[in-house]
Amino acid sequence: MWKKVLLLLGLAVLGVASFLVFQIGPRNIIGLLRYDQRHEGRLRVGDPAPDVAVTALDGTSRQLLAGSRGRPVVLVFGSYT
Repeated sequence: MWKKVLLLLGLAVLGVASFLVFQIGPRNIIGLLRYDQRHEGRLRVGDPAPDVAVTALDGTSRQLLAGSRGRPVVLVFGSYT
């Protein structure tokens, strides 16, 4: 009797887990599980932003955003394919 109950419980857990993987995606589930391990940063209001290196349009060279200080910069996050 207990073996059947445990088997049904295990199948239910497996079903819910596979539903979540197909609906949410495995990377997002891992992110949800690790969410509580993140910590607050040290930046405060008024602090200068940290310098960031980005890859140029040619795909080979890297450029520091601090070198563009005083000029408009457009950052595009995403894909348009």
